[in-house]
Amino acid sequence: MTTIENLFTPGLVAAQQPQWPGGVDGPAVKAAVAELKSLPPLVFAGECDDLKARIAEAAEGRAFWLQGGDCAETFAAATADSIRDRIKTILQMAAVLQYYSSLPVIKVGRMAGQFAKPRSSDFETRGDVKLPAYRGDAVNDLEFTESARTPDPHRLVRVYNTSSATLNLVRAFTQGGFADLRQVHEWNKGFIRDSSVGDRYEKMADEIGRALAFMKSAGADPDSFKSVDFYSSHEALILEYEKALTRIDSRTQLPYDVSAHFLWIGERTRQLDGAHVDFCAKVNNPIGIKLGPTSTVKDALTLIEKLNPNDEPGRITFITRMGAGKIREALPALVDGVTKAGAKVLWVCDPMHGNTYEAPSGYKTRRFDDVMDEVKGFFEVHKALGTHPGGIHIELTGDDVTECVGGGEKISEEDLASRYETACDPRLNHAQSLELAFLVAEMLRDR
Repeated sequence: MTTIENLFTPGLVAAQQPQWPGGVDGPAVKAAVAELKSLPPLVFAGECDDLKARIAEAAEGRAFWLQGGDCAETFAAATADSIRDRIKTILQMAAVLQYYSSLPVIKVGRMAGQFAKPRSSDFETRGDVKLPAYRGDAVNDLEFTESARTPDPHRLVRVYNTSSATLNLVRAFTQGGFADLRQVHEWNKGFIRDSSVGDRYEKMADEIGRALAFMKSAGADPDSFKSVDFYSSHEALILEYEKALTRIDSRTQLPYDVSAHFLWIGERTRQLDGAHVDFCAKVNNPIGIKLGPTSTVKDALTLIEKLNPNDEPGRITFITRMGAGKIREALPALVDGVTKAGAKVLWVCDPMHGNTYEAPSGYKTRRFDDVMDEVKGFFEVHKALGTHPGGIHIELTGDDVTECVGGGEKISEEDLASRYETACDPRLNHAQSLELAFLVAEMLRDR
């Protein structure tokens, strides 16, 4: 019988882990892990299986994946208004994509667990002061003081509690009438009615409303219009947290990481002999893998063999993050090699992480045109190969921030300082997210 205690391979190197005071076997980490192990699941194994089945449909070209949310969630931003607006933004994007493509859209939030981030350096230096790098609210605080930057394992318990509260609100919004497709106009209230993309959305909402009214007059009023399935996801980064929330499913006696429906392995932690790949190989959640421009066909096929030896449909999603200037060169061989090997995976485009640069003012930002160009390249490659461009993975917020330059609002590098609020990487604001959805929808319709 499988038990959590003997599930994972001991002694493997885990990249990008915090330097906890006292180490991973110290009393502070042990106390946090013990508390996490005693807590109920955040998600259920059956929901993970449902998502896996939907991913399998998308991999066959019969659905489209939309994943969006914060680069790094913070405890302070886990408010009802912020969560609602992120959900509204994703619902609006999904309505646009589904309306134009006539494909079901799988809605996945980068939320209720995305509290940790990998970093290029363990330390940050300002002037003569050198402190541990900010690794997300799961580990330490953004404030540049020694006490704030010292990793604190008890924050992992706070991640659980904040994720639980977030998921409770997400379920209330998505199952309690807020996500009813007949509310498609209401989702735009308080948002961008005055811009060109807002006008375009309102016209689409009018058309959807007329179609729904027609169906109701004909006696059709399906329950599927009244609520949506909304799945949670985050990078499986801090292994003490993920292992503590792994449970044996009572139905199947198989292990699932019940911290989220969908987990992904980052570009910096996908070492084949590393602890992250070993962990994800042992749990039965659907798994995403980030692939950058240096990824090879051998890398991809070896990861598939390691993580999906039984060729289970819906198990593997490859999230490509190439950069606008490299995707047309780097992606074709990967897709072609994996396809010719007979592997069934979902291909998703992350047009954010390969397109980051530092503005002259010092703000980290992204050009909307680069984000769009990477998505265009992703679609062009799949069209040329006859494969399905299966989805997009976006860092976004429902707030009117100024973190990415360009788009219909023509945000400039000089505008960045006015509302730059991210704790880590720059996100698309609501207007830019909706603009992206319309552009992707057109490509999806014409694929």
